[in-house]
Amino acid sequence: MRRFSDLLDRLVFSPGRNAKLRLLADYFETTPDPDRGWGLAALTGGLDFRHAKPALIRGLIEARADPVLFRLSYDFVGDLAETVSLLWADPRADETGADPTHTNPTMGEIVERLRRAGKTEVPGLLTGWLDGLDPTGRWGLLKLITGALRVGVSARLARTALAALSEPVTVDDIEEVWHGLKPPYAPLFAWLDGTGPRPQPEASSFRPFMLANPLEEAALQALNPADFFAEWKWDGIRVQIAAGPDGARLYSRSGDEITGAFPDLVESLAVQAVLDGELLVVRGGEVAPFNDLQQRLNRKTVSAKMMASHPVAVRVYDLLFDGVEDLRPLPLAERRERLESLHEVMGDERFVLSELVPFASWNELAELRASARASGVEGLMIKRKDSAYVAGRPTGPWFKLKRDPLTADCVLMYAQRGHGRRSSFYSDFTFGVWREDALVPVGKAYFGFTDEELAQLDKWVRANTTERFGPVAALRPGLVVEVAFDSLHTSKRHKSGVAMRFPRIHRIRWDKPVAEADRLETLQALVEG
Repeated sequence: MRRFSDLLDRLVFSPGRNAKLRLLADYFETTPDPDRGWGLAALTGGLDFRHAKPALIRGLIEARADPVLFRLSYDFVGDLAETVSLLWADPRADETGADPTHTNPTMGEIVERLRRAGKTEVPGLLTGWLDGLDPTGRWGLLKLITGALRVGVSARLARTALAALSEPVTVDDIEEVWHGLKPPYAPLFAWLDGTGPRPQPEASSFRPFMLANPLEEAALQALNPADFFAEWKWDGIRVQIAAGPDGARLYSRSGDEITGAFPDLVESLAVQAVLDGELLVVRGGEVAPFNDLQQRLNRKTVSAKMMASHPVAVRVYDLLFDGVEDLRPLPLAERRERLESLHEVMGDERFVLSELVPFASWNELAELRASARASGVEGLMIKRKDSAYVAGRPTGPWFKLKRDPLTADCVLMYAQRGHGRRSSFYSDFTFGVWREDALVPVGKAYFGFTDEELAQLDKWVRANTTERFGPVAALRPGLVVEVAFDSLHTSKRHKSGVAMRFPRIHRIRWDKPVAEADRLETLQALVEG
């Protein structure tokens, strides 16, 4: 455990990418199995402990330390692991605060015991480990359990460091096999160490997506329109359907399997292929708003009633595998022909072939993009006809032209402290609009402003707080912010009856009187469903 805690500690104080890569590579090379595998799982979000949650940790520290001091400290620090590790009082420590009997359980011991332990056993396990570890060890343990590492390491960066263990292996090679593996990744490390074969994913395993880069209309003029296909970009979620002899599975863009929430989509799929597309709720041939799809997301199972009221379909964009044949190296134009042929024999109305949008010039495409909102789509995708399907976000082959966002002038109502490097600032803002003579909340945002603007907002919040509810500050109606958002939908969960999709603060309107902020009826006219 100490080795993993020290790694996290050093990563926090090593801001450079190359420095982090060196630290990670050294950890993976010098840490024995299975501890390095469990460390990799923690760094890539692959661990979850059913009975060890932040609420349990808060209960343990409030029983061990002054609960008022803990809450005040946690509110200021903004990091549960750091606060608890420093406030935890070891009953065995002498009058100097030192405990010469610190223990160092292995990562494997901690993970295995937490996975086997019942709900009533976990508090005793955590208490024993927290008593036996030094403050850095406690911090690392709690980071491991909560998953809130915040050390500036993405899953991609961790896998890039893995590639350094075996020079012929690239990070793309690792990405290709990653989603067919499980912690603590013994076959992966055996392959990287040269003691085992390359892991072979099943036919229904996830393959990394190819992603597009944003592009402004002005930049189109440097490209030849004859080299590109155009497709509508629908407001759903990107999914991959992988169907093989072992059945069909549905994956989200992150590689998480979501088959359980959409069994009606894959249960009768008759082809063996890997398809790339957009998951949507479709009724009577019409695409429903994203809000309808959201009702089925993040469910382990789904009822027959929900499947009937929220029927799903996929707009299929691409064909990655046809049976066992890997089509990704082929040009998009050739993959499209193969996809069209496959779609003809599928005979499943829930899989709709994405239409190619005909256009002769970029000006014509710009006009089509301008009509995107009226058509109920997010915008347009343009893809080079000769592009191979390459994992990640390569520069040049694929671009997205999203429709212009909607905006509304809203009044700040509440603010909450952030976490990590923002823990000393109020950075999470709830805002509302006028309904008659009162404000009603319509959204929450925590980005869209610069560090300088964050400092200005924090100063304004502190000077205009009227009440406090724990870490939340209620604010005097005095500041208008222009909020940009992608769409607006009805919502029974919000007092205003509407919910914004992807809200972000676009501008701070220091100049605008709050009485001139938008009214609820103005937003209601923008509701898409």
